[in-house]
Amino acid sequence: MCVMTRPMSSAVYFDHNATTPVHPEILAKVPEWLTSWGNPSSIHAFGRGPKSVLREARQKIADLAGVQPLELILTAGGSEANNLAFKGLTTKRKHFVVSAVEHPSVIKTALWLRAQGCRVDFVNVNREGQIDLAQLETLITEETALVSVMLANNETGHIFPIKKIAELAHAKGALMHCDAVQAVGKIEFNLRELGVDLASFSGHKFYALKGCGVLYARKGVTVDPLIHGGAQERGRRAGTENLLSVASFGYMCGKKSEIPQQAARTRELRDHMEKRILAEIAGSEVTGPRSERLPNTSSMCLAGVDGETLLMNLDVGGFGVSTGAACSSGNPEPSPTLLAMGLSREEAQSSLRLSLGWENTKEDVDRFVDELIKVVARLRSFEQKVGYGI
Repeated sequence: MCVMTRPMSSAVYFDHNATTPVHPEILAKVPEWLTSWGNPSSIHAFGRGPKSVLREARQKIADLAGVQPLELILTAGGSEANNLAFKGLTTKRKHFVVSAVEHPSVIKTALWLRAQGCRVDFVNVNREGQIDLAQLETLITEETALVSVMLANNETGHIFPIKKIAELAHAKGALMHCDAVQAVGKIEFNLRELGVDLASFSGHKFYALKGCGVLYARKGVTVDPLIHGGAQERGRRAGTENLLSVASFGYMCGKKSEIPQQAARTRELRDHMEKRILAEIAGSEVTGPRSERLPNTSSMCLAGVDGETLLMNLDVGGFGVSTGAACSSGNPEPSPTLLAMGLSREEAQSSLRLSLGWENTKEDVDRFVDELIKVVARLRSFEQKVGYGI
């Protein structure tokens, strides 16, 4: 099993669904990759080395996803890949079906298409994070171009039945897109077996450098470029490739065999953490605990505590976590995902997202829970003085 160092010497990082620390082996490989500084599109010797690095990385990414290398379009990140899946789709159909808990890069792209005259329907999820398959089936028609449902939710970790959803889409002649960004490195999956036509993922969620995203487009699915220019990516995405980021993502995909062991280990840590919090902090609740979830992710509501205030207090104590509320991005509204699941505004604003990683230990978890108990008690005492209560 690979041993990873923590991103800061004394801090504890529980925000791996936002981004992951760069794997130490990648840090050691970067100087080697930097020697291949030529343009991969050049046919002379200076370009052949980088092209070989690119080819090897593409093969490893394809192996991780269970697809062919030439079915992959390299992008600058998951958000670009999601945009390309929607805006680059060549079809006469003008109807899109999207789950209500997708990443903003999917939701906002779908809303942009609606503003261009397309019809967009959003599918509900329940409080357990389960998608309404009956509603989904009724929404898909012969006019539907694309159905888009993520493999795993970035806030709650809930995993969706993509294979079943793809079957529903294909029954009406629609294509199936899956945002698999949060699944990479956390669970094993095979895009071919899932039956999707398009899928997006990103390297920095899997201990690689930022700047590499990928769109899988099944052979036979035509995608028009958003970025025009050179002939890179078989004419589907112009621009010189970000070789360092692509190489680092490919390197991590080569660690595919480690994923099951790491998943089991992080699940054990996550379950231990939730068990302690539920037992030792009154008014705590896991969001959708009975549904299948990513092994590293826990979304919780802590009654009587403002999630943003809790986050800042934990940060001062040396713990990196996130909140389900979108306040940290300057938006005073609570998480749209949690609201779509049926949580009240008050519940959503008391949420906390904890996402563990390969470098975390049981000691990290226990230190965190000990600190959380103290911070929650202190904040609740303040809130009760102004009448918030539990």
